[in-house]
Amino acid sequence: MNVIRNQGNKKGKSMGKCYDAVVFDLDGTLLDTLRDLTDSTNAALACYGMPQQSIEEIRGFVGNGIRRLIQKAVPGGEDNPDFLQVYDEFKTHYDKHCMDVTEPYPGVLLLLTELHKLGVRMAIVSNKADFAVKKLSRVYFDELIEVAVGEREGCRRKPEPDSVLQALKELGVPRERAVYVGDSEVDILTEKNAGIDSIIVTWGFRSRDYLLAQGANPERMAANVNELLAYLRR
Repeated sequence: MNVIRNQGNKKGKSMGKCYDAVVFDLDGTLLDTLRDLTDSTNAALACYGMPQQSIEEIRGFVGNGIRRLIQKAVPGGEDNPDFLQVYDEFKTHYDKHCMDVTEPYPGVLLLLTELHKLGVRMAIVSNKADFAVKKLSRVYFDELIEVAVGEREGCRRKPEPDSVLQALKELGVPRERAVYVGDSEVDILTEKNAGIDSIIVTWGFRSRDYLLAQGANPERMAANVNELLAYLRR
């Protein structure tokens, strides 16, 4: 059932696309996870006497998965002999503390509830580890989100299209009937690689100017949940 659509003109003709599903990025789009990511990173670094990272430094590190985050945070990256231990320590700490202060961005739960009432199918696709994506989706969004796909073996992480296409397969919705919503340069490349419509939000981990410089379409950007819903209802 096509439930997100343009309202039409006075002659009753349909204007624009209809979407059966919305695929959301997680960090920086639905959830503000930055403080918990920072705290877990610094806890792991502290175990090996490594310098602490500021929240703004971590903001610039996230978006390409946990391994890439730790690679950037550890001095010398993967060449550091303690890299794997820090990586494992982060995963252990984050599994226990991923919900300490993480919360949905303002209006997100109301948005998802409205879409759910309309019958829209929804999924999360993230470069975060699959265990964390499923845990956060279950705790914060329960029955609102049907499918949650994170980084895992056999599924290349974004900006490769694998995880988006896997989510759509699980939803049973073709890409032509779906829209992707994200907040980063990784998401801009992901929608292009997946051949799917997209909307980029600016309330997350990247600024509007930065996203524009990375190729975001200024006519498909939302500064708040109301603007995003307006795009979906056109």
